[in-house]
Formats: sequence, C-alpha cells, structure tokens
Amino acid sequence: MKVVMLQTDICWAKSDENVRHAQQLMADAPDGDLYVLPEMWSTGFATQPDGIACPESDNDALRWMQQTAQMRQCAISGSLAIRADDGSYRNRHYFVNGRAGETYYYDKHHLFSYGGENQFYTSGQQHTIVNYMGFRLLLQTCYDLRFPCWSRYADGREYDAIICVANWPSSRQSAWQLLLRARAIENQCYMIGVNRVGDDQKCHYIGASAVIDVTGHTLAQCRLGVPQALMCDIRMDELQRRREKFRVLDDRD
Repeated sequence: MKVVMLQTDICWAKSDENVRHAQQLMADAPDGDLYVLPEMWSTGFATQPDGIACPESDNDALRWMQQTAQMRQCAISGSLAIRADDGSYRNRHYFVNGRAGETYYYDKHHLFSYGGENQFYTSGQQHTIVNYMGFRLLLQTCYDLRFPCWSRYADGREYDAIICVANWPSSRQSAWQLLLRARAIENQCYMIGVNRVGDDQKCHYIGASAVIDVTGHTLAQCRLGVPQALMCDIRMDELQRRREKFRVLDDRD
C-alpha cells in the first residue's frame, strides 16, 4: 500500500486555505493509496473550539475529504475539530475510504489537559480499527501516542498499522520520534505518524512525519520544518514475515 504523508503548514482557522494547501501537496504525489493529514489539519490545534469548530453535518473540510477520496479512488485520513449532533466538541480523526464510499472516525481519547483541550472537548471511549487494502489500521491522535496501554495490540484489538495524526511541537520533538518507534516495536506493526510544520499562537512545529517498520527502522521521514508530500510503500507480506520469524506478540500480557 502506498502511503503518502501530507506534512502541512496549517493556517490558523482558515479552512479554505488549508484545503487548497492539502490539494497542492496531493498533486505532488498523485498515485497514493492512502493520504494522511495532521491533527486538526483544517484549523490548527484549537483548544477553544467555539467559533472555529464546524458542525459535522456541514463541514467543508470533511466534505472535501470525501469528495477527493472518491474522485481519486483512495483513502484520506486526518482529524478535524467538529461540533457533533449532540452539541459536544470532538477532536475527530476521520478515515475516508473513497473506493468503498465509507467514512469512519475515532474520537481522541487522551485529550491534552496540559493545553486545556479537556476543558472544551469530549473524550472518545472506543478504539477504531479500519480495514483497507488488506491492512487493519488503528486510528490515533497526537497525545494518545504517550499511552502504550491504549495502543496495545490485544485480543479483540488486532491491527497491522497505527495511524497517528498530530500537532506535536518542536520542544518535545525527541519524544515524538522515540514514541513512534516504541509503539511500532512493542506492537510489531507499522507506525504512520504525521505531524504539522509552522507556527500557531503558542507553539512551533517542525514535522518529522515518519513511517516506521516493526523493528523500529525509519522507512521514510519528511524534511524538518517544511511542507512536504512523501510516499512510502508498506507491505503486508513483509509484516507477516517478521511477525512469524520473531513471535513477540505470542508472549504479550
């Protein structure tokens, strides 16, 4: 499966501009099977969503994901700040399968209390695993990466890759790179981590979006500090071969 990391520079609360930017990056890698955008890619990390988060039922960024995925016959993944039908705000990680005409989502479980995200958003309580092109994909969002128990490969929660979308600041960049590798190694899975670049009102971001294999080896990493579309091919046969050769998951807790 050809995964394209879309490492974007997000314009604060300007959905139309961020959609155009995503389109331009996708044009640089037109043959992808799965395109992955950062966390809250259409607005920036809006911890106070009033006036920024759009209703899910009338969300131009989500509509663009669905229409583009269908037109390109691909999948697009990334999170949006949305207001749900029940009035709650959610940091919702969407996975749009344009080939099947299906949209899945995961609501971020570990809200970033250090930045006040938990004061306005409602935490999700369910894992989401999506089947696409023979891969089982676990959806996660940013701060979730720090919590290995939530990511744990377990009975009833088996998967082949984690997609983690993020707004992870440069001040904690070493943790981003180490935790991506840790989650891949301990769960014997591919890790697809897509982070933003640029600046918002509080933080600076340098990206370091990456695809990691089951051994913790970096298969591809975006350039630091610049927007980029970078493609990486992940292979199910290679994943299965490594899991069979070194059967760590058989001894999991």
